[in-house]
Amino acid sequence: MQLLIKAPSILVCTECVDFRKSIEGLLGVIAFNLNIEPRENIFIFFNRARNKVKLLAWHKNGFVLLLKRLEKGTFFHITDDAPVAGVTPQQLSWLLAGLDWVRMTQWGELEYRDYH
Repeated sequence: MQLLIKAPSILVCTECVDFRKSIEGLLGVIAFNLNIEPRENIFIFFNRARNKVKLLAWHKNGFVLLLKRLEKGTFFHITDDAPVAGVTPQQLSWLLAGLDWVRMTQWGELEYRDYH
């Protein structure tokens, strides 16, 4: 099964949330703390231990909640004063793979002319 979710932006919540919250609880965090329209974005939440991540997104006629737990290690998490930070689909892929997506973003792409 494949699930295709599209949204204009992917937002990482920089503050950890209580992972006992499900869809309604996370929608409350979005509404009260972030004041952002939940149907127009994909939201990423971390637990305090940073070994789990939840993605909340609108899919056609309802919300979808996905959970990923790392068996070893932790997710790399940005610390920022802003309540949310935008990420690209590539950064989301790196994040879900458990890679240091923040550091990987800073590398940039090399071109042939860089070697002259």
